[in-house]
Amino acid sequence: MDCPKHVTVNEALRLLDAAVQLTVQDTALGTPPGSPADGHAWIVAGPASGAWAGWDGDVAYWVDGAWLRLDARPGWRAYSLADDHLHVCGAGGTWAAVALLPPALAA
Repeated sequence: MDCPKHVTVNEALRLLDAAVQLTVQDTALGTPPGSPADGHAWIVAGPASGAWAGWDGDVAYWVDGAWLRLDARPGWRAYSLADDHLHVCGAGGTWAAVALLPPALAA
């Protein structure tokens, strides 16, 4: 099935918006929040449930009133607002906090 070019471009822009300089709200949530704000993202903690079922370790991105799943890849980096840590995705979709922000950036 052929898709119109504007659909393909819009989808690509959504993915870029989500993945470039990725910032997540939290890394410990396994169920979708009740009222997500457009453009907010979460690293899905397992075991995931609800709309996120099966998304363990992936990034859930709320955009245009729906969840978009970003299949996390080794080497991805995300800054978590919840813990002020940079997280890096390793093999198998596991995320690890790698450093606290320097005090000058944490404020």
